[in-house]
Amino acid sequence: MQKYYTLKTAICASVASIGLLALPGALLAGTESTGKEVAPVVTPKTDTAISGDAGVNFVSAYFTRGLMQENQGLIAQPYADLFASLYEGSGFVNKVAAQMGIWASVQSHYAVPPGNPPLTKNPSWYEFDWMPGIAVTLAKNFTLTTSYYEFDSPADAFAASRNLNVNLAYDDSGLLSKFALHPHFTYLRELTGAAGLQGPRGNYFEVGVAPAAPAMGPVTLSLPATVGLGGGGFYAGTTLGYIAVGPNIAVALPVPARFGTWTFNTSATYYHLNGAVATQDAGRHNDWVFSGGVGMTF
Repeated sequence: MQKYYTLKTAICASVASIGLLALPGALLAGTESTGKEVAPVVTPKTDTAISGDAGVNFVSAYFTRGLMQENQGLIAQPYADLFASLYEGSGFVNKVAAQMGIWASVQSHYAVPPGNPPLTKNPSWYEFDWMPGIAVTLAKNFTLTTSYYEFDSPADAFAASRNLNVNLAYDDSGLLSKFALHPHFTYLRELTGAAGLQGPRGNYFEVGVAPAAPAMGPVTLSLPATVGLGGGGFYAGTTLGYIAVGPNIAVALPVPARFGTWTFNTSATYYHLNGAVATQDAGRHNDWVFSGGVGMTF
């Protein structure tokens, strides 16, 4: 989100971060769910009441909900999530868990729009997001996560945006085995401030899959894909915002189990941008984002 001429949308626009936005059951994270747009599925531990993850990703460009925020200089995007199991049962409602996630984008470069003063307050700390939520697992394979997303800028690069985010994920591994798609659907509603191009009161819709090949030793290859749609001015009149797809390679690191499970992650994500969304990327309808990072779960 940019205060003057571009606006941000959700967390996790670190494309293909190894974190997750969900809880026991199957969401994406780190990256804003919550890339944030396309991320491998990472499942937190379920044998303890408290679990979590943390890490950092370095990206060649920062896209969020298809909107380009920065593509120059060093871009580091740390994240952390904490999950607390509140209930487990054998009925229709299988699990209830609370989560709290934080995400940031720290950047060495920020293009100040013509006529606006340079940033003087925490100029490198472009963004800080926090996302409390509740996840409910239904019928064993469906996880519905309802969260409050707030996007802030310590650098005062954009005005705060407050949003409601609902994510439904389906674990189809029992049905399709190694051909499982791990589909998800996300709905984001602007409450105050702008997370998209206009706002407030815009709507963002996302559908995605994250198929993965069987692990080859410590290496897992996945191919997450996401389609982002907008309504109510979210994409300034454009319905199809973007399509993102690209391979992600995760490598388990040889770290003693008592220190958590550590993973190195790298990805290349292709973006097709449509309509007003392409304007955010200097009019380009096609772009690539490369990322690499390390994360851990406990």
